[in-house]
Amino acid sequence: MSTAYSIRVYKQYFNFASSHFMLFKNGTREPLHGHNYRVQIKGNALDLENLNDDMVFDFLNIKPIVREVCDSLDHKLLIPRNNPHLHIEEREKNYILSTRDESFFSIPQTDVLILPIENTSAERLAAYLAYQIRDKVLEKFKFEFKSLEVEVEETPGQAAVFVLTKDH
Repeated sequence: MSTAYSIRVYKQYFNFASSHFMLFKNGTREPLHGHNYRVQIKGNALDLENLNDDMVFDFLNIKPIVREVCDSLDHKLLIPRNNPHLHIEEREKNYILSTRDESFFSIPQTDVLILPIENTSAERLAAYLAYQIRDKVLEKFKFEFKSLEVEVEETPGQAAVFVLTKDH
């Protein structure tokens, strides 16, 4: 019989307020708008024998990492670098964004975060956060969860979840 352990961490400060717009497959986009996102994570370990000091991972070590990743998205316009319907150009200190529906934006680079994702959906943001958290935990603590589940809530009661397994 095998057992599994996990930690779930959700602090009030695991949040970020960001703006975005979704780009759809037909080239249209939704209006620019924002959310007050909330984040929670669940890190899974294999079994009791694999627990370090009888813990999956120390809460004191994971909280600053999640907060750092959330803070990096805070008060930014989130732009998906990998979307084929969006053209991004750097001009002086601005990003010039243009879409297939002929929308055009000129925004200071300091207000924008260009992410290596296909779209700025809650699902894609959850995946981005999961990889960022995994990489920082691995770099700082040489530790990897069996799986890492990241939930990104756009509005109360409306969230997307991404599960990153150790073999990804």
